[in-house]
Amino acid sequence: MALEVGIVGLPSSGKSTLFHALTGARASGDVGMAAIPDERLAQVAGVVRARKVTSAAIRVVEVRGTGPALLGNLRQVDALLVVLDGFSGTRVPADDLETLRLELLVADRDHVERRLERVAKQAKSGDATLKQEVVDLERILAHLDEGSSLADRHGSLPPELEPLTTKPLIAVENGSGGIDLKLEAELVDLGTDEAAAFRESASALDEVVRRLKEELHLITFFTAGDKETRAWTLRNGQTALEAAETIHSDIARGFIRCEVIRWNDLVESGSHAEAARRGLQRLEGKTYVVEDGDVLNVRFNV
Repeated sequence: MALEVGIVGLPSSGKSTLFHALTGARASGDVGMAAIPDERLAQVAGVVRARKVTSAAIRVVEVRGTGPALLGNLRQVDALLVVLDGFSGTRVPADDLETLRLELLVADRDHVERRLERVAKQAKSGDATLKQEVVDLERILAHLDEGSSLADRHGSLPPELEPLTTKPLIAVENGSGGIDLKLEAELVDLGTDEAAAFRESASALDEVVRRLKEELHLITFFTAGDKETRAWTLRNGQTALEAAETIHSDIARGFIRCEVIRWNDLVESGSHAEAARRGLQRLEGKTYVVEDGDVLNVRFNV
């Protein structure tokens, strides 16, 4: 399952334009995929002469509007992109960012209050676990009523809450002081080659994706075959078994071992066979912690 990011912002800030620029899709409140650029992927694909090359991607959701009900649709995303109006001359981006932080806090408060009402009714049965949750929720609600986000609160939270104010938040200023999202969206429509010819450097959106990777503590690993060479993401610290699950659940279920080569060792060797001959390929088990830049070949039997 791809990681997911939600786009939020005040009206006319450029949310739909960012959605289109990241995904190439026309925003309609649906989901799109934003490719994660990685120069290593093409080099790895070149070694195996891959017929298909697939970038890692992050799922992107745009929410049209704010308010607790709409923002509640983002409780399961991994991070939030906040679009700020830096182009109209009628708004102050820093003030709008604080307004949106307050919107997220209010949405969390409403969410906690509704859950407290529901659990309090259920706790009348005498269930000790529910009674304790009522106490916890009352404390959480008091914390929010003080104007503090749940990111500032010490202690664990009920997993059912999925709060908004604990999610990584990345601000994207739309305008000359940040990113010209209108231009980026127009370049997406030109196609990769034409857009590259127009630009003097990498897309400004690459920096947004890079910041997302950092906030979510993502690493990239590769699978390299002549049919398809592909980049995948994992959370830093995840294992070879979790990498196999990312590729396909059947591969994880039948996991035997994992052949691992560093991407640059594969490129310098020119082939898997030569890398193995040089002693640059090793076998790892399920608990191996995957490193950024690993090329994995999972052996499995279902």
